[in-house]
Amino acid sequence: MDEVSKEETPGEEGMPVQLRPYSIRARFTLVTAILSVIVFTAIGVGLDFAVRTRIQDGIYADSQRLATTWIDWEPYSAPQPVTTTRIDLLQFTDSHSRVLAASKAAGHVPMSRLLPPEEDRIQHGTACTPARCVVFTVVRVPPLETTVLWSGEPHFVYAGMVQPPILSGHRLEWLTGLGITLMSAFAAWVAWWVVGRTLRPVAEIRARTAEITVGDLSLRLPQPPGRDEIAQLARTTNRTLARLEEAVNQQRQFASVVSHELRSPVSGLYTRLEEAVLYPDEVDLRETVAAALSTTKRMHAIINDILVLARLRTVVPAPHVPIDLGALVAEEAAGQANGPPVRTYTTGDLMVLGNRIQIIGVMNNLLVNACRHAETRVEVTAVGAGGYAVVNVTDDGAGIALKDRERVFEPFVRLDDGRRRDPGGSGLGLAICRDIVSAHHGTLGIEDSPRGARFVLRLPLLEADRAPMHT
Repeated sequence: MDEVSKEETPGEEGMPVQLRPYSIRARFTLVTAILSVIVFTAIGVGLDFAVRTRIQDGIYADSQRLATTWIDWEPYSAPQPVTTTRIDLLQFTDSHSRVLAASKAAGHVPMSRLLPPEEDRIQHGTACTPARCVVFTVVRVPPLETTVLWSGEPHFVYAGMVQPPILSGHRLEWLTGLGITLMSAFAAWVAWWVVGRTLRPVAEIRARTAEITVGDLSLRLPQPPGRDEIAQLARTTNRTLARLEEAVNQQRQFASVVSHELRSPVSGLYTRLEEAVLYPDEVDLRETVAAALSTTKRMHAIINDILVLARLRTVVPAPHVPIDLGALVAEEAAGQANGPPVRTYTTGDLMVLGNRIQIIGVMNNLLVNACRHAETRVEVTAVGAGGYAVVNVTDDGAGIALKDRERVFEPFVRLDDGRRRDPGGSGLGLAICRDIVSAHHGTLGIEDSPRGARFVLRLPLLEADRAPMHT
């Protein structure tokens, strides 16, 4: 199974026309085959030249040795054509290429008409006739012997052998070409096999991806073993699918809760208005309008908080700037005019990165909640601990049960005491606060306190401020 890419070109009336698909496997194999042919051809040409040169050089060396030795045997007469080596063609000729003496295999037909000059006495060559090709060496008899024996007339000795079969008839070239073809075919087959094996997980991933739908995001891609790119892609995709499934589930749950929270005030408003229309003489219109305004105000608050929460979860956050959290906490605590007194304690410069408006919103929400539930006082501390700026907002009210400490951060969750003290609340304040803190890479939770509720906010300090902070 291969990963297939399809190209499209516009056809008649703008309709796309599918061209013939070419798989990655086929393309890679084709490229490998072409490169293999080029590489092996270069190697084959070099090997052919090396083999041919080595064989010829061996023949030239043997024939030159035999020719010079033959001259030295009988320096004052015609040498005797005797050979006991593979060089079986020997001829002794004059300056007119007349054969004066020859071995039986050489015959009396001149092996070649190549006559070396005096300054270059030894030469090599290949002479071909319709019957055969001969590789030979010709040696010019030294001038002294020529002068003494033949009155200065040049004489020559030829020594050679019939060209080996591997060099004749292009046999070496054919063998080299066959080797190139076989090696290239083998390389292409290896590429086809390796790419197919490599892309098999991709085909499985593609097949599984086709099965995943919005209605069922629980399926996961098969993860091949190892740490290669395909395995990392599968793991990353599965993590993305997990986050997507979580986001979709949250969205569905959020939509269900929103519809439930809005249904009640809308139904109440509809009932009151319908009653006022049907029974105008029995209904106090002023009271009906006042109740409708109150319900509409609560719906407006819910919708605004929903929009804020949606922006936090979908919109790209604005760039963060350095903020002195200690000074911000002190400023917000001093601004709480309603409710019991707020005591504040901060230490050092607690510099964090964040969106100032959003962090002010978090602190204001925490302070308002604390003042609403406190009996006599609210305490706020801001210190540095373990690389974090830690803000504690503690009231001396009834507190929050352990089982409800996480529930209060869920959208639209309101405890009985909260509904009694703030009937018009939307139940989204703490959920918005936690989302803001999470976007700032911090945490917001409820921890144990001797009395009342203690909300603990942690935001990472700037690197420059982490070292000197101690608990």
